[in-house]
Amino acid sequence: MRIIILGGGPCGLGAAWRLCELGHTDFVVCEKNNYWGGLSASFKDTQGFWWDLGGHVLFSHYRYFDQAMDKIMGSEKNWLYHNREAWIWMQDRFIPYPLQNNIHHLPLEIYWECLEGIIDINGIRGTGMPTNFKEWIEKKFGDGLAKWFLKPYNFKVWAYPPAELDWGWVGERVSRVDLKQIMKQAIFKQDNRSWGPNSQFRFPQHGGTGKIWRTLAKQLPSDQIFLERECSKLDLKNRKVHFCNGQTLEYDRLLSTIPLTTLVKLAGPDTELGPAPLKSSSTHIIGLALKGMIPDHLATKCWIYFPEKNCPFYRVTVFSNYSPNNVPNNQFWSLMCEVSSSPVKPIKKENLLEDVIHGAIHTKLIEGAHQIDHTWSHTIDQGYPTPDLSRNTYLFPLLKKLKEMNVYTRGRFGAWQYEIGNMDHTFMQGVEFAETVLSKGSEFTLEHPQLINEMNFK
Repeated sequence: MRIIILGGGPCGLGAAWRLCELGHTDFVVCEKNNYWGGLSASFKDTQGFWWDLGGHVLFSHYRYFDQAMDKIMGSEKNWLYHNREAWIWMQDRFIPYPLQNNIHHLPLEIYWECLEGIIDINGIRGTGMPTNFKEWIEKKFGDGLAKWFLKPYNFKVWAYPPAELDWGWVGERVSRVDLKQIMKQAIFKQDNRSWGPNSQFRFPQHGGTGKIWRTLAKQLPSDQIFLERECSKLDLKNRKVHFCNGQTLEYDRLLSTIPLTTLVKLAGPDTELGPAPLKSSSTHIIGLALKGMIPDHLATKCWIYFPEKNCPFYRVTVFSNYSPNNVPNNQFWSLMCEVSSSPVKPIKKENLLEDVIHGAIHTKLIEGAHQIDHTWSHTIDQGYPTPDLSRNTYLFPLLKKLKEMNVYTRGRFGAWQYEIGNMDHTFMQGVEFAETVLSKGSEFTLEHPQLINEMNFK
């Protein structure tokens, strides 16, 4: 069975890894960029700072994924382990995440507004099935939390109004409210910071998140994996892939981890796949390389959420806290800021750096621009696959039709499902593809995302 894998991110490399484990050697991996890792790649700038393409953390729903990471990276000395410190900056203060568990830190009037909303949803207002993500937020968290945090923050992240989004992706990603626990924490002035599947995570000692995928690629057969090998056309009827270098390869099974919208365009009108009305948002990464010692109020924080309009970014990672080797020496530290955009939330790229710096000053991340040694930036045209209300109507019939044509489109933008778009999810989509085509397993992650995210399979 001849297998072609398009894309060298976690999904494509995960498939190649598992095929090798199962003794199947008739495959090739073709990556259009000159680096491995896809959206999980990392880059070292000319001054010696490492940057990720967003605030990635490595945690897992799968025993197999954990074991594979151990095997790929080798010694435990190659990892750093962290207890998550996630915070929210709002109302001119840092509040432990998740906000719904720590609302007693808010100003008294807003605290009561949020608490009143939580009390309301414990009655009749919390019943009924929501029809969109905005309604889901209001029904599950009440009007106060929705107004002050969840609706504005989610618009900043998704770059689409919550009313235009489905809510089926949520799963484990949002902590539910517990009125009794909230009242207890307020009375005893206790914080609840440990919720969530990523309350503990690990990170490579050197080379950023991308170190994982560069290391994995080195362990695959060098004559079967290719960088700078971009697909120019897909002939799905005759099972051929044409590349920009003039090469054509035939396949029996095709694993495509490129964006599904791109695949449809490359396949052309002859396949009758129709248009691809799938939405996505762009992510703009701005790295601030900073001089001096990290201030005390950021010394242990991992990342911070920003729901308010006083800054353009929705999340900032204190990236030098992930590994001291993300900066050249202890005379520097670094922040990594993420900004979203879409047709309904446009940005002026020419003003973005200045806006980010002003936002960092306004939100007390830095004292002033004099602290900045230099900046780094990267734009991801497709950063988040948008779970809009019409997504599933088009997506699942298309995935089924392509599979019938021996084309498996998987990964963050291949399957176009944010709910299974983490590194462990996408790696395992590749693994499960390999097992499925060799009749040794099933694609459980793709077929049962809710179960994967809500149950502990370790």
